[in-house]
Amino acid sequence: MPAAPIVPSSMQAICFTEPGEPDVLHLETLQVPQPGRGEVLVRVMAAGVNRPDLMQRKGLYPPPPGACPRLGLEIAGEVVACGLPQEGTPMPAPGSRVCALTNGGGYAQYCLVPAGQCLPWPKGFNAEQAAALPETYFTVWSNLFMPTMPEPGARVLIHGGTSGIGTTAIQLVKAFGGQAFATAGTDEKCALCTELGATAINYRTEDFLTRIRELTHDQGVNIILDMIGGAYFNRNLKSLTLDGRLVIIALQGGAKAEQADLARIMTRRLTVTGSSLRPRDSANKARIARELHERVWPLLDRGSIKPLIHATFPLAQADQAHKALEEGNHIGKIVLTVSPA
Repeated sequence: MPAAPIVPSSMQAICFTEPGEPDVLHLETLQVPQPGRGEVLVRVMAAGVNRPDLMQRKGLYPPPPGACPRLGLEIAGEVVACGLPQEGTPMPAPGSRVCALTNGGGYAQYCLVPAGQCLPWPKGFNAEQAAALPETYFTVWSNLFMPTMPEPGARVLIHGGTSGIGTTAIQLVKAFGGQAFATAGTDEKCALCTELGATAINYRTEDFLTRIRELTHDQGVNIILDMIGGAYFNRNLKSLTLDGRLVIIALQGGAKAEQADLARIMTRRLTVTGSSLRPRDSANKARIARELHERVWPLLDRGSIKPLIHATFPLAQADQAHKALEEGNHIGKIVLTVSPA
């Protein structure tokens, strides 16, 4: 039997004391946490960087009650300790390599994670690739494919097509028989959307509503995955077909939609929903993880789909990673690499 991993008493973690610009982020030495019931302690090898991290750093997205107040919502690494098991939730064995949707604290050498939010590394993946999966795949799957799978041939418009969310959504829509459309802001980004299998629309040079009407012969799309919010609301409604669905997952273009056309929602039988992943309870997140493991992980194992990594930064340069994400020039994910304690 292999020896149990040695866990030090202290670790390095990214912290900030006051909201602000990326330079408020700094390394601190903290105690390594101990896993409670249903939790595992993961030695972090890599951690994904996401827009909710930027918002939290700015003081605009406080963690929900009971969550770790530090940054980092997705990790990949090795399980080094387990708490007492929780009924109905399998516990990964110490030594297992997992990627996980965390409840905060991923920007660190060690992180506590509910066991149900862990998934194995897909075959052939390294730590950076595995860390790029949880936040985006949990978000896209829960919003586009749960509780009901889209009909074969469903037309799906994805805003922000070259973001981590966008590149994931395009690939999953295509993999499950849908027709993907995606907006992006440069010719280079549009070319990447096309390469992934979407019909690309450059929102800086074209009106996406006009193009969707042209491309669908005035039928519109069945589903829109939107991270812009208010600025796109009315055009999104006009882009939907009868019985279409608008799913709002972020508000980069504002939280308020001026002169919203509510009559169109009624007359076209549209559904407008919104969701945030972080406040969901562990049982809900574990349910998403189980579906991903069953339906999506085989595709990752086969190499049919994969995460796109734009850049990696060492943990100590988390501020630079945040700056890179805020600049908006990335294509795919930005990931922190974490050295052992």
